[in-house]
Amino acid sequence: MFLGEYQTKFSGKGRIVLPKLMRQELGGNKAIVLSRGFEGCIWGFSQKGFEEEAKRQLEISATEERARLLRRYIFSGSIQVKLDAQGRFVIPDGLAAYAKTGLQVIVIGAGDHFEIWNVDLWKKHLKEVEKEYARLS
Repeated sequence: MFLGEYQTKFSGKGRIVLPKLMRQELGGNKAIVLSRGFEGCIWGFSQKGFEEEAKRQLEISATEERARLLRRYIFSGSIQVKLDAQGRFVIPDGLAAYAKTGLQVIVIGAGDHFEIWNVDLWKKHLKEVEKEYARLS
């Protein structure tokens, strides 16, 4: 399970390091799948995790408009990337632009996947979530 919150910087070659505890969730696999997430973040999955998410999406009939829209959104914005020996990887330009990544990003655990956020956007989103959580508690 992907847990925690980590702030990380881009290296000179545009790479970021996936936190060690998150790399351990990959079970030795050196590939991850990155995808457009919601609220302006990037989703990251293990290969197996992405296959499970894909299966859930494909179980919904393509005759349903919502299913088609979601499939297009998720699959067209997804790409497999390899981690190097130090756990670094490059976020493709299109995804980096979508998430408005700067020199630093926040990587958070979200259970079955992790998310990569613009630092300022994450802080704003977290405040909104905290207000909503307090309201619902």
